[in-house]
Amino acid sequence: MTDLFKSSEDEAIARNAPLAVRMRPLTIDEIVGQDEFLGQGKLLRRMLSTDRLTSLIFHGPPGTGKTTLAYVIARQSDCSFHGLDAASTSVAQVRKISKEARALLASAEKRTVVFIDELHRFNRAQQDVLLKDVESGVVILIGATTENPFFTINSPLLSRSTIFRFVPLTEQDIIDLCRRALADKERGLGKYPVRADDDALAHIAKISDGDARRALTALEIGVLSRLEEGGTGFQPVQESTGSKPAPPQIVFDLHTAQESIQHKVIRYDRAGDEHYDAASALIKSMRGSDPDATVYWLARMIVAGEDPRFIARRIAILASEDIGNADPRAISVAAAAFEITERIGLPECQLTLAQAAIYMACAPKSNASAMAIWNAMGDVKNNCTIPVPYHLRNAPHPKMKELYGHSEGYQYSHKYKGGISPDQDYLGVDKSYYTPTDRGYEKHITAYLEWARKLRSQAK
Repeated sequence: MTDLFKSSEDEAIARNAPLAVRMRPLTIDEIVGQDEFLGQGKLLRRMLSTDRLTSLIFHGPPGTGKTTLAYVIARQSDCSFHGLDAASTSVAQVRKISKEARALLASAEKRTVVFIDELHRFNRAQQDVLLKDVESGVVILIGATTENPFFTINSPLLSRSTIFRFVPLTEQDIIDLCRRALADKERGLGKYPVRADDDALAHIAKISDGDARRALTALEIGVLSRLEEGGTGFQPVQESTGSKPAPPQIVFDLHTAQESIQHKVIRYDRAGDEHYDAASALIKSMRGSDPDATVYWLARMIVAGEDPRFIARRIAILASEDIGNADPRAISVAAAAFEITERIGLPECQLTLAQAAIYMACAPKSNASAMAIWNAMGDVKNNCTIPVPYHLRNAPHPKMKELYGHSEGYQYSHKYKGGISPDQDYLGVDKSYYTPTDRGYEKHITAYLEWARKLRSQAK
């Protein structure tokens, strides 16, 4: 009786599940996207077709099929299957499953697949509980994560698993999934007389940003909201009998699609890969002198909710590291942008950040100053320390000059032609750190240094 009740309970849940859940593929051939490893002849498909399954880590953004593929594998493989959610699973539950897996393997030579959704939510100790049984092959782990597995999952567990990176679905993939859902009378919306316009589906595909779950949810909202339009309600398609009129048609047009998915959700975790990838793209676009790419990545970070002070800091760093003395004004622009950002905040500071970022992208580039300090610091850290030459040392007391020679022989530059002392040594060794480029203002610096060298040689 208990099993019967559980079965009817599961059926009720399945009937009332969201469209994205009902439309989950049942076989590997129904899965859309991820052709890099699921296409014909590709690695994971070969592993599944030959039933040579090993532990797997699925890494990628939401709505790309990680959980779906895990359950398809469960149906396809001849293994006992346990699906867990890391956020609500205890170590005791994992230990119990491991114990049952060992018993099942001993009694029936049947292996156990354990799927853990959001595996990154397991702490290090919880992940270590899995390690022994994964290593011995008693348990086949399938872990799904939206976080970078190389930072959130234990290295020993990673080394015993094959990692597959899921990518966002293409717009055409999303359109195909929506049309499949509209046509499916069992699990989808095929029981309703829906006419979906191409531009409406294209809008959903664009705004969902490769997330199948978000797209199907928007489609379901749009269709079901039309059922009660006008208060009379649209009824499911029924077999026509005699002269009974066909039910009115539900039109899923662009306006309905726009209402159903009003705001685009930007995938962005301020402590995760999206944060660092976007920052990297912004910096490299400014460095590469591409103002259009610069302002796009800046916009993406602002819309996603990035701290504007973080952006201002990146701009300031780039002003010195990648522009330097090729345009000495860049650091002043960056400093002003940082101060204005601190003072006025969003939304107004987006204008200041855009102005500063575009200035950096359009400025001449030189990393000569950065290379100079990096090389000098490398020598300070790794080589013998150069003592300060005596003629450059401070002599606050006359006896220091008399007894120790501090400041003895120092040549005051302004006493000499052009403000250049003829044979003053400022380092004590023959070493060059700063080599200006011929770009921007640095070409004037190059000319000045060459003139100073000639002046010194003429004075000797």
